[in-house]
Amino acid sequence: MERTLSIVKPDGTEKNVIGEVLGRFEKNGINVIALKMVKLTKEDAEGFYAVHRERPFFGSLTDFMSRGPIVVMALEGENAIAKVREIMGATNPEEAAEGTIRKDFASNIEENTVHGSDSPESAEYEINYFFNALELNGAS
Repeated sequence: MERTLSIVKPDGTEKNVIGEVLGRFEKNGINVIALKMVKLTKEDAEGFYAVHRERPFFGSLTDFMSRGPIVVMALEGENAIAKVREIMGATNPEEAAEGTIRKDFASNIEENTVHGSDSPESAEYEINYFFNALELNGAS
């Protein structure tokens, strides 16, 4: 069993697609092991996305991620990282496959509805950023 983190970003909460996102993961064998809605401060968003600090989009990304509530979820399942990323679709919704979350709900490359960890290392960091051990209810 592998763990990953996904986030319904502010545009997704604004569009009321939280349940749809959760359902798509669950229908594909991904279990939700922790879930909460939070409102990031600019500093919280900067901490979470610190790996991108030197990138030109860092300021607009952290502004966006702190504009409204998000739903963070720790997920678990077989090959969870790859499976969640496949369900989400390409970062740019114009390049995302039909039927993916980003193709169906995202507005553009930055307001792309969902985030998902891209490696076991980032998944561990990201899950621990939002959840403590008592909040994780998975099998592993």
